[in-house]
Amino acid sequence: MKNLLVTLILPIRNESAYIEDSLAAILKQDYPSDCMEILVVDGMSTDDTHSLIRDFSERNPSLQIRILDNPGKIVPTGMNIALREVKGEIVIRVDGHCLIAQDYVSNCVDHLKKDGVDGVGGPMESIGETKVAKAIAIGMSSPFGVGNSAFRTTSGKSMLVDTIPFPAYTWEVIKRAGLYDEELVRNQDDEYNYRIRELGGKILLANDVRSTYFSRSSLKGLWRQYFQYGYWKVRVLQKHPRQMSLRQFIPPVFVLALFVSVLLVFSSAFRFSSMIVPLLYLTANFAASIWTSSKWKFQYLGWLPFIFLILHLSYGLGFLAGLFKFWNRWNDKVGKVSGWQNAAIG
Repeated sequence: MKNLLVTLILPIRNESAYIEDSLAAILKQDYPSDCMEILVVDGMSTDDTHSLIRDFSERNPSLQIRILDNPGKIVPTGMNIALREVKGEIVIRVDGHCLIAQDYVSNCVDHLKKDGVDGVGGPMESIGETKVAKAIAIGMSSPFGVGNSAFRTTSGKSMLVDTIPFPAYTWEVIKRAGLYDEELVRNQDDEYNYRIRELGGKILLANDVRSTYFSRSSLKGLWRQYFQYGYWKVRVLQKHPRQMSLRQFIPPVFVLALFVSVLLVFSSAFRFSSMIVPLLYLTANFAASIWTSSKWKFQYLGWLPFIFLILHLSYGLGFLAGLFKFWNRWNDKVGKVSGWQNAAIG
């Protein structure tokens, strides 16, 4: 049977530390190289990312690598530039900050051909290169840290889910869903998967589709990342309210409860009550930190309470900031890409 042509899209910016490893993982795929094209969309990198890609391409001519410029500098603008250039029957989005397993492409193709689904991805293993980064990766893979986010916390089984990382789609469903919303600095994959599901599509988390992601290396970077997740999740909520899950509302409710607790401190009648939420959270946080760190002989116990707190506070505050910023956008179901539902692509 003839192999399908697969297009891999890498929307990147300033990935000099990881881009060669990411491309090397694609080079090692067990899928025929002449049936893959690689579109690297560079968000005007200010480091040597561009030259590293060019040098890698020259050393490995068997890979069909094209470099495209992305003046918008963010993922959705990069994806839209690439989607207008796609030749493949299957499209896979790959991050410049990740490594895909050797059989990633072939397994994605098999699932899309045989399982009656429109998109497929798999469990993502978060790793870190320093002790802080490793602790961050552990926190991001913990149910207490990120709730029931299946691709971060589930392994050993395949199932239909609401969203996936580094997704593979059939070209047919992309033509139906259209272009990415260029307003979304974060959460663009979530929104795109929700859109596919609203069209009746199915998204599969497949246990044999594996990838490794390099987590943030600093607490400041983690805070910024999850604040943006919460902030832009509001626009996803406004566009797809029926697709949201309970776990995405817990952090902002928690932050609001903390605000109320602070206010109650100034009331003598409710001063004792003001300590209930903080004490319950601290108890749960410490218990989760002990349980989680026990798998690594408690060597990350000193970091995990702060990491969990950052995950919850930054996402919750970001969500509340998004509610304030986008308070009048509840009827805006389109976003920044004009005519995205019927976008002329391909």
